[in-house]
Amino acid sequence: MKDHSRDKTALITGASRGLGLALARGLAARGWNLILTARDAERLRSVRDELAARTHVAALAGDVTKPAHRDALAVLARGHGGLDAVINNAGALGPSPQPALIDYPLDTLTAVFEANVVAPLGILKAVWNELKPDARVINVTSDAGVNAYQGWGGYGSSKAALEQMSAVLAAENPAVRVYWVDPGDLRTDMQQAAFPGDDISDRPLPETRVPAFVTLLEGDLPSGRYVAAALGAADAVAA
Repeated sequence: MKDHSRDKTALITGASRGLGLALARGLAARGWNLILTARDAERLRSVRDELAARTHVAALAGDVTKPAHRDALAVLARGHGGLDAVINNAGALGPSPQPALIDYPLDTLTAVFEANVVAPLGILKAVWNELKPDARVINVTSDAGVNAYQGWGGYGSSKAALEQMSAVLAAENPAVRVYWVDPGDLRTDMQQAAFPGDDISDRPLPETRVPAFVTLLEGDLPSGRYVAAALGAADAVAA
C-alpha cells in the first residue's frame, strides 16, 4: 500500500523548539516533506540538519510578523507544489512573569496580538493559493483562551481572538479543514518562561501531543476546536 504521507508537505512555524520541533520530528518520521521557520537561525539549521536524513526539509529563518518573511515562505510553498498542512505554532508569551491586565504595557500587548493573531492570519493569506485540496490548517491555541486565569489576560485574550478567528475562517471556507488546538501545559521553554523559577518537570513533554496532531492532519475529523489530550481517546471536540 502506498504511503500517501510521502507526497505531503507541511509548513510549521516556531519549529526550532518545543511543540513545533516535536511536530517537525513526528511528521518527518511519517515521511512528510517539511517547510520550517523560526526566528533562531542557528537552532533552525540544527533542526534541518537533523531531519534532512529522514525527509526533504526546507528551512527559512525569520519573523512571521514580517510580511516579507511570510511572502518568502509562500515562494517556498509554491516551489514544493503546494501545501497539505499549515501549522501556526509560533507565538509570543509577553512579559514574564505575566502582569495583571491593568499593569500590562499596551505596546507589549500590541506585539503579543501581532504575533498570536495577526501573524497566523498573515501566514494563511500569504500561502492561501498554495493550499492543496483537502488541506489542513492548525492554529495552536491554549486553554487560557477560554478560561480566565489571573495574570494571563494579555496572552489569553490573544488566544481567544485566535480561536474566534479560526472559527470564522472555518465557517467561511468549508473546503478547508481548520482546527484550533489546545495542546495543554507542556514542558517547554515558553512554559518555563511563564513560571520563572518553578519546577515544570511534571508537565508532559511536547512529543506526547504529536499523535493528536497526526490524527487531525491525516484523519477525517471536521473543522473545530480540539483538546490534544482528548484526541486518540475520544476524538471529542471541546465544548
